Amino acid sequence: MVASKLQALWNHPAGPKTIHFWAPTFKWGISIANVADFSKPPESLSYPQQIAVTCTGLIWSRYSTVITPKNWNLFSVNVVMAGTGLYQLSRKIQHDFSSEAKPAVVKE
Repeated sequence: MVASKLQALWNHPAGPKTIHFWAPTFKWGISIANVADFSKPPESLSYPQQIAVTCTGLIWSRYSTVITPKNWNLFSVNVVMAGTGLYQLSRKIQHDFSSEAKPAVVKE
């Protein structure tokens, strides 16, 4: 039973014998790095970088559902990429708008 499922995965058109498996697998590194940046202060986040991560995730997750063969590894990594990018953007926007509303404190 398990051997047949592993054999099916191994021989899948987007399986480990193809680039269609390894490219999204290595792309998980970008998502993991973005999760690691959750502990960074919001002022050190970059709008262009997070917009690029989010847009890349959204575009490629859509693409991965219309190609043949369906590549669920590509789909999942890009959904996570879009999610982490949106979360980081929300942190950055919230920080920027909340810090603009606060008056500057003058020390004498």
